[in-house]
Amino acid sequence: MNDLVARLTHRKKGYTLEAPFYTDPEIFAADMEVIFGRHWLFVGVEPDVPEPGDVMVVDIGKNSVAVLRDDDGEIRAFHNVCRHRGARLVHEEKSTVGNLVCRYHSWVYDTTGKLIHAEHMGEDFDKSCHGLKPVHVRSLEGLLFICLAENPPQDFDELERVMAPYLKPHNLRETKVAYQHDLIEPGNWKLTMENNRECYHCGANHPELTVPLFAYGFGFAPEELDETEREHAAQYACMLNDNHRDWEAAGLPSREVDRLDDMVTGFRTERLPLSGDGESHTIDTKRACNKLMGNLTNAKAGGLHFWTQPNSWHHFMGDHAVVFSVLPLGPDRSLLRTKWLVHKDAVEGVDYDLDNLIGVWMATNQQDSDLVGYCQSGVEMDGYTPGPYSPHTEMLVEKFINWYVGRMLSHLAETRAVA
Repeated sequence: MNDLVARLTHRKKGYTLEAPFYTDPEIFAADMEVIFGRHWLFVGVEPDVPEPGDVMVVDIGKNSVAVLRDDDGEIRAFHNVCRHRGARLVHEEKSTVGNLVCRYHSWVYDTTGKLIHAEHMGEDFDKSCHGLKPVHVRSLEGLLFICLAENPPQDFDELERVMAPYLKPHNLRETKVAYQHDLIEPGNWKLTMENNRECYHCGANHPELTVPLFAYGFGFAPEELDETEREHAAQYACMLNDNHRDWEAAGLPSREVDRLDDMVTGFRTERLPLSGDGESHTIDTKRACNKLMGNLTNAKAGGLHFWTQPNSWHHFMGDHAVVFSVLPLGPDRSLLRTKWLVHKDAVEGVDYDLDNLIGVWMATNQQDSDLVGYCQSGVEMDGYTPGPYSPHTEMLVEKFINWYVGRMLSHLAETRAVA
């Protein structure tokens, strides 16, 4: 522990982490305990469990969590472990149940987690003492977060206070999952998150993604611009301000809120304009789905970006949404899970073409996975030393790392105090 504290304390501001943070099994274990064991994690959406009895299983390190909608329509989460002899309870990622039945000895739990049937346990056996162990779960306008800690961070209420108005117009609860894609990236989870927190690499690596994006929306070095480029940057700033004014007048909160590294449950949001026809993240920048989300009547609602620490980012357009979660699988492997959401009444082949809907991010995710793999390969080499972040285009990567270092040091300080 002392070595980890020293590495965290002496981390050079504005630089990448030392190699062991991306490669060492012991640091990975600490990440799983502190970051993924004690913080709010994005794991899915309410449309993953649209009806009573629907269950979604999420595996996080050695833990498995069953998220379900109970018979009264409430979202609940439980450790996916039978209280008899510890058998895994739900085996499929998605299923629908009347009750939860253990395949081993047929113990039966209702959708509130209460044990309702257990044969041959004797007269003194108290079923009420053997219900499923609950896991904290919160829905943020349809985005589902869980926390494995006994006492979760209390600032989720502040996150909800700020973000609910931004998300509400898109009405995620009235959507469906049109497609889900799981991609195993060959890198440490922090490399995946660092890659997401900047677009310095986008121009050279993401020909599909950059079609509807304005380059000046993701940072630039003013001193490097020529006179024409400075004029374009000024025009973008004016357009952004005008768009924010118009969107907010129409009931769409849009202006930037950045709390990435000054809250335990760090987050950031902003609605940005889209280029071309300006309707969606598609190759032709036109809407991918004819049925718009929520009560929106104009597809030109920009792209609402929403990031949360430690493991998610999301994009909400007028016609569809794309949500992303990152779950560590090992020091050098991570699961990137992507879901595309459309209006619940949208019909594939009629209201949207699936290939068109998912095309941009399917290509972008694979490109990013390759880049993460290049980084993982590099940090494992003797020649790797921490390198500097761009102060103009990678400032949000620095905020992610600053948040990570702060959270790790806070926990280690608490551990020392108790000891």
